[in-house]
Amino acid sequence: MNFLTLDLNLLRVFDAVMIEQNLTRAADKLAMTQPAVSNALKRLRYSLNDELLIRTAYGVKPTPRAEALWPVIRQALCSLESAIAPDSFDVSQTKITFRMAMADATAALWMPTLVRSIQNDAPGINVRMVPLTTREPRPMLLRGDIDIAVGFFPGVVAQLSGGQAAGNSPIRHERLYSGRYVCVMRRDHPLAGSELTVDDYCAARHLLVSFSGRAHGLIDEVLAKMGRERHILLTVNQFFTGGRVVAHSDLITVLPRHLISATGMTEALIWKELPFETPQVHIDMLWHERDSRNPAHQWLRDNLTSMTHSNLVAELEQNNMDDDS
Repeated sequence: MNFLTLDLNLLRVFDAVMIEQNLTRAADKLAMTQPAVSNALKRLRYSLNDELLIRTAYGVKPTPRAEALWPVIRQALCSLESAIAPDSFDVSQTKITFRMAMADATAALWMPTLVRSIQNDAPGINVRMVPLTTREPRPMLLRGDIDIAVGFFPGVVAQLSGGQAAGNSPIRHERLYSGRYVCVMRRDHPLAGSELTVDDYCAARHLLVSFSGRAHGLIDEVLAKMGRERHILLTVNQFFTGGRVVAHSDLITVLPRHLISATGMTEALIWKELPFETPQVHIDMLWHERDSRNPAHQWLRDNLTSMTHSNLVAELEQNNMDDDS
């Protein structure tokens, strides 16, 4: 391939298709027809001697060459846009769709405020929520399946925060909030009237909110270090479901205190301090470097950050419920 003869407009088409993973959506974004997008990709395939994007039942799937090229092309296009039109961004005129991954409770906490901000300041921005079924969202970010992930990603953030591997990663992160775990049960639970002990806690039957369905979590690791264990009768993959089950049974669970309100069952539940020390719950925002200079993406990240700085989470935590122990 001779770079001097390469039509650089083809790279804009490639970038849009990689973002959308769908030719029709990419054509809409570029204000082109779908046949024109297909033709541009055909020319780029010929120039680069690679299939780049393979059609599937759900859209297109990038080849390894395409995945390797995209971060470089994305960053270059963003740099050019920033240099050529640094003052052109107007959030009120921006039309873009973001895909975000969060657990149900996290979305319930952050989304109402974000939606108000979008309605007031950015009516052309749309958000599509994607189910978060893992503590490892990096593959989704690398593939462009999502634009932002928000949640508790302890292993990921630990890797991104230190060592040489962190410097080589295209994934960026920012701490939004740090909270704590508490034990949650129904108000008339047999353990509700007294201080919770380790023996009482381990003797009870438990519900675990687990995205993977695996009946082992952070609390089990803490108990194992103490030579103790608990009986997990049920795992669920949503905080809302967990709250309803606990409110109508003798099961107890452990939740981040700031997420209790997201169960929708605060009137039926109480929380108690755990009878042992646990690590903090850190809520982090993750995104790909290719989007760091995108002004609309920056606007979205700034809004998520400002919600925390405006004490949104602290206010919800304060209004959850009093500790009855």
